[in-house]
Amino acid sequence: MPLLPVTRSIAIDSDELEESFARSSGPGGQSVNTTDSAVMLRFDVRNSPNLPEMVKARLELLAGSRLTRDGVLVLKSEGARSQLLNRQEVRERLFELIREATIVPKKRRPTRPSKAAKARRMEGKAKRSTVKSLRGKPID
Repeated sequence: MPLLPVTRSIAIDSDELEESFARSSGPGGQSVNTTDSAVMLRFDVRNSPNLPEMVKARLELLAGSRLTRDGVLVLKSEGARSQLLNRQEVRERLFELIREATIVPKKRRPTRPSKAAKARRMEGKAKRSTVKSLRGKPID
């Protein structure tokens, strides 16, 4: 039951991570049909006791289609030919998602252009209009 550090304040129990192994797709030479190098990691976001509620909510939004209806995050890695490298890569992706979920987005404050900015804009439009009108045929 070692704790895996994610951030300074968040650590995940290794028992919360469920890893399963399968054969990787794609080319691989002679060992392609003999080694289970692809890693499928499942992490129950909703029932994790180590994540704060706000982080859980943001993590569910970030996960998108990788989250099941039950709130289980499923990540898969099969890029490397080594099972160990795939395990490390998929865990790092999970930790990066959690780190991203800890960042609280800034609230957007609606702003309006100042009076001077509106005046400059209208002045520019008037100048442009004058330039374009002078391009026409001269009036007799």
